[in-house]
Amino acid sequence: MKKVFFAIAIAATIFTGCSKDDDDEITRVPVEGEISGNITASKTLAYGNYTLKGMVKIQSGVTLTIEKGSTITADKTSGETGLVILNGGKLIAEGSADEPIVFTEKSKVAGSWAGIIMYGDAPIVNSATASAPQTAKSEDGLDLSYGGANESHNGGTLRYVRVEYAGQVITTNQKEHNGFSFYSVGSGTTLENLVSYKGNDDGFEFYGGTVSGKNLISYGNADDSFDWQDGWRGQANTNWFAYQTGIANYGVEVEAKSVNNAFWPKVTNITLKRAANTGTEAASEKQYDAFQFKAQGNGDFSNIVIDGYTSVETGFGSAVQIRDLATYTDQVLTGKVKLTNVKTSNTPVLFLSQNSGGVFTVNAASFGANWSTSTTATGAALTGGKWATVDGVNLLANL
Repeated sequence: MKKVFFAIAIAATIFTGCSKDDDDEITRVPVEGEISGNITASKTLAYGNYTLKGMVKIQSGVTLTIEKGSTITADKTSGETGLVILNGGKLIAEGSADEPIVFTEKSKVAGSWAGIIMYGDAPIVNSATASAPQTAKSEDGLDLSYGGANESHNGGTLRYVRVEYAGQVITTNQKEHNGFSFYSVGSGTTLENLVSYKGNDDGFEFYGGTVSGKNLISYGNADDSFDWQDGWRGQANTNWFAYQTGIANYGVEVEAKSVNNAFWPKVTNITLKRAANTGTEAASEKQYDAFQFKAQGNGDFSNIVIDGYTSVETGFGSAVQIRDLATYTDQVLTGKVKLTNVKTSNTPVLFLSQNSGGVFTVNAASFGANWSTSTTATGAALTGGKWATVDGVNLLANL
């Protein structure tokens, strides 16, 4: 097992006196260091600038704490790089609005590293016949097992954390990374004020679990802004903002591994915006709906603003796409897909049926009371600061 090496070049903090109002002003000088190998003992990284090398894994029983204002920089020339919190390990990364903790990559090229990956043992459901608790193997190339019965699993606290240029895809559908990947993470974990910026895959992906995310920004990610599977069931999600620009697929992709679950996640205050002339990853796929439901995906969503999901070709592009007959029959018609207080603009097609598995027509009547429009929906409510600013660009300017 490798040891973690922290090369500290200068002192963590320097205190200088100041007579102003008899108070002391504190000048913090960043340390310089390197993070690599497995983290096998609990550590605190002082405020500083760190180079991340390789797939660094926080082991079970170990806590890594990162002080606010720190910057961690990956370098794709050193190979596959990411920060992995294994089940039983914890990451405490508590920044602030003006001193966020930033994970970035040296070249500033989308898809250059693996982002933050967290594992837990909260419940997943990916088979209608398997006995509980169910497990699965990760799709990140680490081939790690996730799933369990611990609904309150605690993987730590991530607050005011930004991940940039992640979403490394090594083998499609077999070895893919996102900005943030949460594998069966539990409700004891805190996820607040997080940004996934210009990655090459999904901004945020939940693989089952019970964790919730508050104040999330997915900006300029090339696949889906928000995505989940394996029966994710977070209940306290609020203030999600997606801005899709350049290349992007769905605003929100919802699936449940074809399992007709009796539960669903809940998200309030959502803004999904797609810039003009935004393309898709593959010309043959044309995936540019605000919401896509497939493989028995469901959910309760309210106070939603949708803008810019314009149909550029008949049969593609809408506010809400239902991909297959089973999802339409088992989820939409039974009230397990709820979209209420929805305001749309520059999105002429509200509903789209892809007719996989059989012919069906989805419309407002399909949802009954579980669909409602509004002219006063406000969507996400987020407060700016350095946490939501990259290279002088305010990520909330289009909110």
